Amino acid sequence: MKSFLFIAALPLVSAHIHARAADGIVTPNSFNYTNLGGPLNWYGLNTTANDACAKGTHQSPIDIGTQTVDYAVAGSVNFNVTNVPSAKFENLGSGLEVVITNGSLATNNITYPLAQFHFHTPSEHRVNEEYFPMECHFVFETEAKQIAVVGFLMELSPFGYTTPLFDSVFAHLDDISNAGTYTETGPLDFTGIISHFNKFGVYTYNGSLTTPPCSENVPWFISTEPLWINVQQYRAVKNVLKYNARYTQDTLGQTNLLEVAAKELN
Repeated sequence: MKSFLFIAALPLVSAHIHARAADGIVTPNSFNYTNLGGPLNWYGLNTTANDACAKGTHQSPIDIGTQTVDYAVAGSVNFNVTNVPSAKFENLGSGLEVVITNGSLATNNITYPLAQFHFHTPSEHRVNEEYFPMECHFVFETEAKQIAVVGFLMELSPFGYTTPLFDSVFAHLDDISNAGTYTETGPLDFTGIISHFNKFGVYTYNGSLTTPPCSENVPWFISTEPLWINVQQYRAVKNVLKYNARYTQDTLGQTNLLEVAAKELN
């Protein structure tokens, strides 16, 4: 399964010794992954807006069973992102997010404009119950608030390889080590990951956002082949992200795990 053919070897990236100041500040998200700010209490943070987090029956992430999940038909998903000279890179407390709108996802007669991409550590989705060190989500949203997500699982390279796009994104990671700050990336080239997405199979299912408000009816498209990240880069990202993965949800269509637990307690 894990062939990782398109990524070239790059020098190992070490942590920066002298970080420059962040370019500015942003408002951190109100939710997180610890204690009462975490996934078990997202519903409690806003019982109206986050209703689906505790009551939805098609929640993400899921454990992807390779023998039971659907696979996207070849050519049915058009994933495209234009290269940019720079983009805003934010530390929202709950995660690291790159704000970019030069892209789209076309599928099922709907074209979704790109809104941003972000990272989770460890991975949120599992494959045959196996988790991965990281996961990247490209989030697309129409003016009518229809949302779709392209996902890439990320694996540690035994040879020091890394995905060139992420090498560029994380170049100024030290500058935004504090929540509520942002910086600018250097040039971002999406050619490699688009080629990767088109070359391999794609898992697909209808789920939800993995962060509040946990909105459902979100089509997911997850590459069957993970991307590489080298160990030094992974450790640098993990040092900032800490832990930001929602727990695996119930089987699609079955009762939300929080509802099950609440009934058991009562």
